[in-house]
Amino acid sequence: MESHKIILFDGVCNLCNSFVQRIIRNDSKNIFKFASLQSDYGQKFLKENSLESTEFKSIILIDGNRYYTKSTAALRIGKELKGIYRLSILMLIVPKFIRDFVYDIISKNRYKWFGKQDSCWLPTPELTKKFIN
Repeated sequence: MESHKIILFDGVCNLCNSFVQRIIRNDSKNIFKFASLQSDYGQKFLKENSLESTEFKSIILIDGNRYYTKSTAALRIGKELKGIYRLSILMLIVPKFIRDFVYDIISKNRYKWFGKQDSCWLPTPELTKKFIN
């Protein structure tokens, strides 16, 4: 698992689930593993790092001993994907407070705009190896 980068996401958020599915389709190097923030793995990580463990306002990218949140996580994920997503790394030149301001607006309204599920999305049997329980 050490060679993989881990993405923690809100498992009931439709926008987040769509983002994960898009990552899976464009992860040609197969470097990402996933866990919901609601999972045992996600909750343990949040608590160990003194992060909010009940209101899920950020995607988290775990890369070795470092982790990234909000816009920085999303942009660093994009740079690893195939196609146009690789260009997302260029957005890191925009100051973090501006990027995170926009991220926070989307995060705050994501359930209203995109909806939410009653329970976490379950991957298909062939995708289960990409997910951490």
